[in-house]
Amino acid sequence: MMLSPRFEQPATVAEALHRLALGTIQPLAGGTDLFPGLVGRTLDTALLDLSRIAALRGIRGASSGWWFGATTTWTDVLRAELPPVFDALKQAAREIGGAQIQNTATLGGNLCNASPAADGTPVWLALDAQVVLQSPRGERRLPLSEFVLGNRRTALAPNELLTGLWVPEHSAAARSVFAKLGGRRYLVISITMLALVIDVDDAGRVCEAGAAVGSCAPCAKRLPELEARLIGVARTDLSRIGVTPADLAPLQPIADIRASAAYRLDATATLLQRALQELAS
Repeated sequence: MMLSPRFEQPATVAEALHRLALGTIQPLAGGTDLFPGLVGRTLDTALLDLSRIAALRGIRGASSGWWFGATTTWTDVLRAELPPVFDALKQAAREIGGAQIQNTATLGGNLCNASPAADGTPVWLALDAQVVLQSPRGERRLPLSEFVLGNRRTALAPNELLTGLWVPEHSAAARSVFAKLGGRRYLVISITMLALVIDVDDAGRVCEAGAAVGSCAPCAKRLPELEARLIGVARTDLSRIGVTPADLAPLQPIADIRASAAYRLDATATLLQRALQELAS
């Protein structure tokens, strides 16, 4: 007689880490990626449901930045009162499936799934976010660019749990934009998508810039050439900045059923130009 895999629900992070250290078990957050992947096959591993760990859910602001818990849902993001720099995060949240998915899917699960088309990843990159990882050995933080390594690959170590994301403080003048292109408006895997974040000084000139693109490489990529060219530009002049091939050099788009590589690059340049125009206005 075949026994069903175990389903465990720890109440604290310490309990979850203890169970991870005992042996093979699959952490489960919202399950919106895990369960669809089981269609046509049998679940053969124990599940560690993180949904009852209160410390992993929520959004908190501090003087030095913002904390987003790993099991915070995209609906939580949409309902939270956040400064304008997180407008892009809210825009991305509206693109992640339908309302049922947004109610269940989590920020941490979206990152650990490490899809090249994960809507949240370019936003976190542009915001300079760090992931917070815990294990029995202690806590460590990684820039998001060092955590998501490729298609379905992360830097998560054995017996380690992603507990949240940390976003450094931006000024009240900081703004952001998210843009996505797909075969239709909603419920679609993107052809390309991007996030653009700027902060400005007292003179109205860009003092910090973050630009990142998803669906155009094995993992989302920042655009350092474009970011550097934005520094010192008056916010009202951003619409005059042209997007060049050198700006898109980090991208490695593929050709597939959704679009050719050339189309992805062209569409990305167009979306970036529109995002700059939006931030300028």
